[in-house]
Amino acid sequence: MEFVIRNFRLDDYERVMELWRQCDLPLKPEGRDSREEIRRQLELSQVIFLVAEAEGRVVGTVLATHDGRKGWINRLAVEPAFRGQGLAQRLVRIAEQKLEAAGLQMFAALIEEDNLPSIKLFEKLGYTFHPDIKYFTRKKSLQV
Repeated sequence: MEFVIRNFRLDDYERVMELWRQCDLPLKPEGRDSREEIRRQLELSQVIFLVAEAEGRVVGTVLATHDGRKGWINRLAVEPAFRGQGLAQRLVRIAEQKLEAAGLQMFAALIEEDNLPSIKLFEKLGYTFHPDIKYFTRKKSLQV
């Protein structure tokens, strides 16, 4: 199968949301995954959003970001019918190349512990698991 990997365009939005649902990625369509929020993110220089096309439609994604020190691989998804062909690996490697071009030398990915296919993929790609790290988040308070 031949895949074309290119930058995300806003007209890909509906198909990408459908793909992420199909791949069981957690979605926040009223928040971080809204069309407007993704449009805003695309304007940031530290955001790299790639899609893979096959048969004229989006079948894979990766969203890479960085904080100036470390590159983050996020939103890696491949339509189930197109898995096992090396597409996820290609998406990660191209995202890493783009992060390297921005001066980054360290890459990371946060993976839910029950996502064994992603864990195996990142191990295969040479990523190191850190069982001692605890992940915390905090949303901006809506209270005044």
